[in-house]
Amino acid sequence: MFSDGRNYWEYEGDTKYVTETIMAADAIIIGTPVFQASIPATLKNIFDLLPVNAFRDKVVSIVVTAGTAKHYLMVEQQLKPILAYMKAHIVQTYVFIEEKDFHRKEIINDDIIFRMERLVEDTVLLVEAYSNIRQAKDAEYDF
Repeated sequence: MFSDGRNYWEYEGDTKYVTETIMAADAIIIGTPVFQASIPATLKNIFDLLPVNAFRDKVVSIVVTAGTAKHYLMVEQQLKPILAYMKAHIVQTYVFIEEKDFHRKEIINDDIIFRMERLVEDTVLLVEAYSNIRQAKDAEYDF
């Protein structure tokens, strides 16, 4: 369903499931292709379905596939600013996969596999770090 301005919890079916799952997550790994040097409309629609603070206290990682190296600009100039606006803790390093890294729909570049494993590790570490920070901050209060 396309975003029509309602609150995310007012949707039904798959849309309700997707939005509630995102809102309940501690971490999100966004995997997206680059289309026409931009984010796909389906990803933009998901952002539009969510409230502006949807990623507050959430760690967000990024994996992108693209046809050329120049398409990394989509991440830097479009995706990261949207995630920052929506209050995400963004894992600064992301995995960028070019067409040359694939053969018959399989990743053939071992460095890509290594970087994906590292991205997952970094994501988990950041979730744990932010959780510890929040717990320490909450412990400062007497209630």
